[in-house]
Amino acid sequence: MTLLKRLIATLVLLPALAYANEGGYPLDKAPNRTTDVSSLQNGAKLFVNYCLNCHSASAMRYNRLRDIGLTEDQIKNNLLFTGEKVGDLMKTTMLPQDAKAWFGAVPPDLSVIARAKASEAGSGPDWIYTYLRTYYKDDSRPTGWNNMVFPNVGMPHVLWELQGIRAPKFAEEKDPHDEGKTIHKFVGFEQLKPGKLSAVEYDNAVGDLVGYLQWMGEPAQNTRKRLGVWVLLFLGLFLVLAWRLNASFWKEVK
Repeated sequence: MTLLKRLIATLVLLPALAYANEGGYPLDKAPNRTTDVSSLQNGAKLFVNYCLNCHSASAMRYNRLRDIGLTEDQIKNNLLFTGEKVGDLMKTTMLPQDAKAWFGAVPPDLSVIARAKASEAGSGPDWIYTYLRTYYKDDSRPTGWNNMVFPNVGMPHVLWELQGIRAPKFAEEKDPHDEGKTIHKFVGFEQLKPGKLSAVEYDNAVGDLVGYLQWMGEPAQNTRKRLGVWVLLFLGLFLVLAWRLNASFWKEVK
């Protein structure tokens, strides 16, 4: 009975976990592109160009990108900029002391960030997908940027050239708990300066980046899942054979 209660409680809490985050902002569903090779290649390009300047991925080597269809020449010509070798780990050249002085903290390693956020926020890909799409201009912050998902974030908006500059819009509403008070309710963003990409194109690019971060957390996940299907089929066939052999054996005994 206790196990049943726990199962029911988990099912009830799942929708809440899917929208849980540090700022209370509802999370958007991230597209699942871990099996889309072209999407993963674009995500890798975005990661190297915009994320690897400050963040490392020390559990990942450049040559592992061959698993998503890139050749060594493509990796050398398009993803290596500071003399790294194809077999090197994805590490940033930024010194930790400089990062702490500029941002207040050393940027975290992103090797397994999607999996880490899944344990913290309930849905890692959704958290990252929404986070990268909810930056806005805030001159009161040291970096000039803030975020709806992660209020008072220390990281600047590195993708602002693609998305453009936006400001949040709020509407005044009566407080449902106190009619004498009004509250500011977020109702959307105002585009102050257009970016290189349209809103749809930017969301698509972020989806590619998030898909790559998911894949990078476990590059063998697609192979593992394919093998898992064959293993389950083999075990199912073996179960049928064992069941019929057992029936035949006991038939002779009787």
